[in-house]
Amino acid sequence: MRFLRAHARTRTGARTHRAATPWLFLLPGLGTVAAFSLYPFLTTLHKAFTDARTLTPGGWVGLRNFRDMLHDEQFWVALRNSGLYVVLVVPCTVLLPLLLALLVQKQVPGVAFFRSAFYTPVVASTVVVALIWEWMLDDRGLVNGILHALGTGPVAFLGDEWLLLFSAMALTVWKGLGYYMIIYLAGLANVPRELYEAAAVDGAGALRRFTAVTVPALRPTMVLVGALSSVAAFKVFSEVYLLAGPTGGPAGQDTTLVMLVQRTGTGLNGRVGYSSALSLVVFAVALLLMLLVLRANRRTDSRANPRADHRTDRRRRRRRQR
Repeated sequence: MRFLRAHARTRTGARTHRAATPWLFLLPGLGTVAAFSLYPFLTTLHKAFTDARTLTPGGWVGLRNFRDMLHDEQFWVALRNSGLYVVLVVPCTVLLPLLLALLVQKQVPGVAFFRSAFYTPVVASTVVVALIWEWMLDDRGLVNGILHALGTGPVAFLGDEWLLLFSAMALTVWKGLGYYMIIYLAGLANVPRELYEAAAVDGAGALRRFTAVTVPALRPTMVLVGALSSVAAFKVFSEVYLLAGPTGGPAGQDTTLVMLVQRTGTGLNGRVGYSSALSLVVFAVALLLMLLVLRANRRTDSRANPRADHRTDRRRRRRRQR
């Protein structure tokens, strides 16, 4: 009996050890996430409902920060600029990298050079890239020098609020092309060659093969790129900040939401509570954008595969009956 009890305790201890071992390996990562992600998020969530400042903790004010936000003209300007960034940048970062990936996909002599050239802006520092673009777009820069040689007057790329915003968008697209191109190259490598061969046998041309084979096969990849680029575009900071300066361009008309968060929450008298409320708005809108992209993809898949949609409906009905 003693032997059996000892054996049972040993088996119980072994099962407990096996159950605890994975959590021990996950503990450093979970601790890092809790310390640098979860705790700051909870702190921001709390401060969004206070009037805290840089040097004072402040008191509870409820929804006052969000009410002040509705009457803040600078908030609506920043929301407009961030929304325009998403509307104009995301289509470019979804389509242009796909075209680049198709161009550099083929194994031809010298293609490695072009892949490296397209990917170089990704690994380059954003500060360095923005300084190069600022030098190129300056009134005496390279672009205006070319325009002057062609007989056209200088263009105030960095002095006009709309031209400055569009220049920052172009910088964002140019810097992200190589990153999303690599994602598309990985997706193209998984497309079966038999589909292209079958389409070619049926007489489909290059454009028809692209629309009937490539795009449907890469739809999950396009959704991933769309979700990543939409969130990144809405949270843009460095490109606009470096081109427009801390003030956000002429009269602050090029300020984005993240720039407004940084501006209101820093300094000796920074409005930390109001800045935290702005951060929650950025988080909520970015999360909503990602959910909308995923929902649109789900609807497209259900239309393309109605049987799967019917199976899902049957499963839901069964769950309700249970």
